[in-house]
Amino acid sequence: MIKSIILSILAIASLTLSYLYEISPETNAPAPPVADAAAFLLPPPYEPEPIAELIEAPTPNDSLFYEQYAKKLGTRLDYTEDKELLKTVTKWIGTPYQYGSSTRKGTDCSGFVTSIYREVYGIDLSRSSQSMFGDVERIKKDSIQTGDLVFFRRGPKQPIFHVGIYLKGNKFIHSATNGGVMISSLKEPYYRHHYFAAGRVN
Repeated sequence: MIKSIILSILAIASLTLSYLYEISPETNAPAPPVADAAAFLLPPPYEPEPIAELIEAPTPNDSLFYEQYAKKLGTRLDYTEDKELLKTVTKWIGTPYQYGSSTRKGTDCSGFVTSIYREVYGIDLSRSSQSMFGDVERIKKDSIQTGDLVFFRRGPKQPIFHVGIYLKGNKFIHSATNGGVMISSLKEPYYRHHYFAAGRVN
């Protein structure tokens, strides 16, 4: 009798333990592989940000350069003009007029232009303003750009007697008989009256 009771108690205990084991959390589940675990700890692969396209713009030094030369030349600039041209012509301002010469001690109009073109562009132009006109491509007045040449004559059947280098805003630099190398305007009555054509050296 006692033996039967003990066996019954053990059977009930065994069933109870078996039931509890089935519904308990899987605390003994196998651990994930090391590689899988590391994936949770490491950051995703680094992908560099795309480099934005660089946009060319005037540097602070460029802006300062053009501002200074705009004041020296008395005209507004677009910040795209040839720096070497601006620097070179500025050095010649005040050079006295001297017929037949082309130096910083004295120069005539064509001598000034030929010297600038040789120094800045490495181009040899004809020595007289009349023959120089044959070295250029004639362009319309409203298409003149910095560095183009402007020619003057006294009448329809008269030869070209004067030449200068166009700057900006109707301003041009030239060697005048009454003042040497200076900056004048195409709007001045004298130059407006005698203006003949503009030309570009290609």
